[in-house]
Amino acid sequence: MIERYSIPEMSEIWSTESRYSRWLEIEILAVEARMEAGLVPREDFERIRANASFDPGRVAEIEETVRHDVIAFLTSVSESLGPESRHIHYGMTSSDVLDTCLATQIRDSGSLLMRELMNLGEALKGLAGRTRGVLCMGRSHGMFAEPTTMGLKFAGYYSEFLRVKKRLSAGLESACVGKVSGAVGTYAYLDPSVEEFVCGKLGIGREQVATQVVARDRHADFMYALASVGGMLERLGTEIRHLQRSEVGEVEESFGKGQKGSSAMPHKRNPIVSERLCGLARMLRGYLVPSLEDTALWHERDISHSSAERFLFPDACGIALYMLRKSVDLVEGLRIFPDRAMELVRAAGDRFYSQSLLLALIDRGVSREKAYRIVQDVAMESMERDSGFLEVAGRDPSVTELISEDEMASICTLEYHLRNENSTLDRLGLVDDLK
Repeated sequence: MIERYSIPEMSEIWSTESRYSRWLEIEILAVEARMEAGLVPREDFERIRANASFDPGRVAEIEETVRHDVIAFLTSVSESLGPESRHIHYGMTSSDVLDTCLATQIRDSGSLLMRELMNLGEALKGLAGRTRGVLCMGRSHGMFAEPTTMGLKFAGYYSEFLRVKKRLSAGLESACVGKVSGAVGTYAYLDPSVEEFVCGKLGIGREQVATQVVARDRHADFMYALASVGGMLERLGTEIRHLQRSEVGEVEESFGKGQKGSSAMPHKRNPIVSERLCGLARMLRGYLVPSLEDTALWHERDISHSSAERFLFPDACGIALYMLRKSVDLVEGLRIFPDRAMELVRAAGDRFYSQSLLLALIDRGVSREKAYRIVQDVAMESMERDSGFLEVAGRDPSVTELISEDEMASICTLEYHLRNENSTLDRLGLVDDLK
C-alpha cells in the first residue's frame, strides 16, 4: 500500500511487528490449552508467557538462511526461552499460525471498515434528507428521460449501502476462522480442544474441515465484499462526476480554501475525489480475481496462494478504508444546486409527458401499439419542429378526439413524478428519520 493512500490504523494491522505479535499470541495460547489439559507443566507455561519474545531483525537474519518465515520466527522466539521452548509449536504446522493470524487481521480490518461504512450510511441518509423533493431530470442512456428527485437518486445509494453492509458482514463471518489442526488437518498430534481454546480466546470461528489450510473460498467471500464496496463507491463517484460537468452543474464536490484545480487553468474546480474513487474501485475488483484463483490448491495444500495474499489483504483492506473515508467527506460536503436542476427540467421541454399521454390513450381503449405510434409521432414532430409536446398533441385529432385540453393539462404535471417519493423512502425506513 503506497503512503499516499495509507491509513495508519489499517497499516498497523498488517505490519510485520503486528503479524509477529499475533503469531506469538497464537503459539502461547496453544501452550496454555495443553497446560490446561495437563500436558505442559504450569511453571513452563508461565515462563513462556512471561518471557517469550521475538526480534524482527533477528527473524529476518535467520530467514536469509532457512528461507522459511515461520521457522525463522520460531527460532527467534526459542532464543528468548530456555528448555520450556520445546512446548512452542508442538504438533502444529505453519498454517495453523499463518491462517489463524490472518483471521484476526481480517477481523480487525473489518472492524475499521464496518465503522467507516456505517459513517457513510449516515452521510447518505443525510444527503437523501436534504435533497428530498428536489426535482431533477432522470436520465437513461445519458439522455433526458423523465423527472425524478435527487432524494430518490441518493436514496438509491443508501439502499445499496444496506446491501453492501450485509455482504461485508457475511464476508467477515466467512473469513474470520482459524485452524490449529496440524499438518494436514487431522489433529493427529493435537486434540481439537486446543483449536477450540485458541480460536475462542481470539474471538474467531473455527474451520469446519481443514486441510493444511483454511479453505480459500472463505477469503474470496471477504474479497468480494470489498469489491462490492468499491462498486458502490464507483457508482456514486460516476454519478457525481456526471452531475458536476459544466453543462449539467447540478452538484459539486466541496472545494477548500486554497485548493487548486489545475496547474494551468486557475478557474477549474474538478471532481477529483469522485475520480479517485472510480480509479481505486478498479483495484479492488482486480484483487478479487487472484483471490478467486487462490481457492484451487493442490491436495491438502500448496503455497501458490501465499505470495498473492501478501499483497491482496493489506492492499485491498487499506484501499477500501481509504475510499470509505474519502466518500464520507465527499457525501457530507456535496453541494446541491436545486435551481440549476429545475432549470434543466424546464430545458428538457415537455416531451417527458409522453408516457402520461400514452397511458391516457390506452385508458381510452386504444391499443398500446397504436397509442405508442400516435404519441411517438407527436414527440418526433415536437422535436423536429422545436415545438412544445403538448402544443403539438393539442393539434393532433388522434389525441384531441379522445382527450380534452383540460384533461391533458391535468394528467401532464410534475406532481405525478413526486407523488410517491415518500413511499419509496419509507421502504428504506428513511421517512421518519428525515423529518
